[in-house]
Amino acid sequence: MMIPPPYLLYLGDSQNELSVKTSRGVAYWRPEWTLGEHRGPDCTVTLNIPHLSFDEAVAQGAKTLIVGVANAGGVLGPRIVADVVKALEAGLHVASGLHERLTEHPEIVAAAARKGLSLFDVREPPKKMAVGNGRPRAGHRLLTVGTDCSVGKMYTTLAIEREMRGRGLLADFRATGQTGIFIAQSGVPIDAVIADFISGGIEEISPARHDGGWDLIEGQGSLFHPSYAGVSLGLLHGAQPDAIVLCHEPGRPHMRGVPGRDLPDLKACLEANLTAAVLTNPGVTPVGIAFNTSGLAPDEARRLCDETAARFNLPCQDPVSMGVDQIVDRLVECFAPSQSVQNIGR
Repeated sequence: MMIPPPYLLYLGDSQNELSVKTSRGVAYWRPEWTLGEHRGPDCTVTLNIPHLSFDEAVAQGAKTLIVGVANAGGVLGPRIVADVVKALEAGLHVASGLHERLTEHPEIVAAAARKGLSLFDVREPPKKMAVGNGRPRAGHRLLTVGTDCSVGKMYTTLAIEREMRGRGLLADFRATGQTGIFIAQSGVPIDAVIADFISGGIEEISPARHDGGWDLIEGQGSLFHPSYAGVSLGLLHGAQPDAIVLCHEPGRPHMRGVPGRDLPDLKACLEANLTAAVLTNPGVTPVGIAFNTSGLAPDEARRLCDETAARFNLPCQDPVSMGVDQIVDRLVECFAPSQSVQNIGR
């Protein structure tokens, strides 16, 4: 899949930062593909990039509108549908990662046909997938896991890829969510896969490899989230990770979307993921902890990371503000004999 850049990122009438995480992820990891943002009249968040109308974006060379919002249930809604039609009429292809498909709306399909433009529903899983079998396969895989949804698993995975490639190591990001698929232009939207095929879907995007390199698999959800634990468990089994990195946002008041339910203790979460991972890889090893410290002062963030590193005897870093060099150091230390030092480009 190749969604034509440059992109106009759609924020709609979003009211909080988490609801625009898809747009923010694309803007952060693919700035060279990002032209601007489109905000509705009631939108209270911004990516701090140029605000453009659909016509202005087309005039400046934009090719595709990315519907980069995330909401409960992944629905388009009347306002988004109307805006998508306007974007098509202005001359933009449209891509969406929501559960509700663009192609489910006749007015969108008609506008795209009328203008000769394409619709990309990236949360559409492959038509045919195999059931996972759990058989050992060649190669090395790292999986990011989390205490909750939206705590930084994708950012951590991409940061590890960037760090490893910067060292000349073979490493490839494997996307499992809408934002990751927009960034990588490939992957499987694992939360849209029928439950029986979740582990098989991960086996498919991370097959056996014999070059000494690593598949870095983007985690989803949390084993402790009452809504999404099933996806997390299937992903964990299909990944057969040799290494895991635990991701967490300190200070989060409750599990996302579940007020009153506290986040799990870090130790309990790490142990639960290791116990579950043993089913398909008895040799799984934790190599680091990644914190999203965006809500903390720099000194407090550093202190908390240092304390956590000492508590677990694992490197602990914020991938955005601190990098992941120590986590990659530990990964290389644990698996050094089989590392390749051949540099590759994207």
